Amino acid sequence: MLLDGFINFLKPPGMSSHDAVNCVRRALGLKKAGHAGTLDPGAAGVLPVAVGRATRLLEYIGDGRKTYRAELCFGAETDSGDDLGAIVAESGAPMPDEAAVSRAVQKLTGRIEQKPPIFSAVKVGGRRACDLARKNETIEIPARTVEIYRLEVLARREAEKTLLLDVQCSKGTYIRSLCRDLGRLTGALAAMRFLVRSRVGDFSLENAHTPEELQALGEAAVEPPEKYLGGLFRYELPEARKKAFLHGLPTRIEEILEAEKPIAVFSGGAFLGVGRFDKDESSLAADKVYGVAE
Repeated sequence: MLLDGFINFLKPPGMSSHDAVNCVRRALGLKKAGHAGTLDPGAAGVLPVAVGRATRLLEYIGDGRKTYRAELCFGAETDSGDDLGAIVAESGAPMPDEAAVSRAVQKLTGRIEQKPPIFSAVKVGGRRACDLARKNETIEIPARTVEIYRLEVLARREAEKTLLLDVQCSKGTYIRSLCRDLGRLTGALAAMRFLVRSRVGDFSLENAHTPEELQALGEAAVEPPEKYLGGLFRYELPEARKKAFLHGLPTRIEEILEAEKPIAVFSGGAFLGVGRFDKDESSLAADKVYGVAE
């Protein structure tokens, strides 16, 4: 039996995202699987994993908003941005007061320019920055525009000089960099101490499966992809045009849809795939087909 769909995987700390996919393959006896939104080995939380035909849809999952719970510790900055890296600078400054932290939080909320850590999977000249960093090669990573929709301080621990943060952000955001920048803005320097991802789009921590639960559930852990495509506009295609869509042929429609945005396309309640609307032609065509042509 072929398995197609998404698994809401709860990645434990110490496991790489690649290892998580291998865990899914072993548990289900599958070869075709992939993930969206890489999590660092030291981090835990939601990792969307697709199997079978659903691997074609991973790009639409990775674009969803992400939510994290993170703790930063003031006093030092590391080359990796977290407490697993080597200390590159230390600060004798006291714990920043609430006003200083609030000013930094405001500056880091909204659309910001952020430079990823050198120990990251960002490509520099076609090679991963982390691979270059391990060889002690000089690296200059350009800043990128990301969006921080919410940055909230949930708790302060004066004795430990830590802050507990709740973050909702766009694709491409590095929470390690956010902690680093918050430390710099307060003048106290900081590094991330732990990270848990609680949501990626419609994937939530409450419904995620640990490796042990996945082993026990088996195929029951695989869910239909349309369950996790709630962030896409849904369009019901006439039954007469179902076969055309599945064969990649455009369908002229009278409804005006948002051009170039991915659209979850259904027919008779069945999910067919993701399409895009061509404004000039007033037509809808497949971007990625999921259903099987009859």
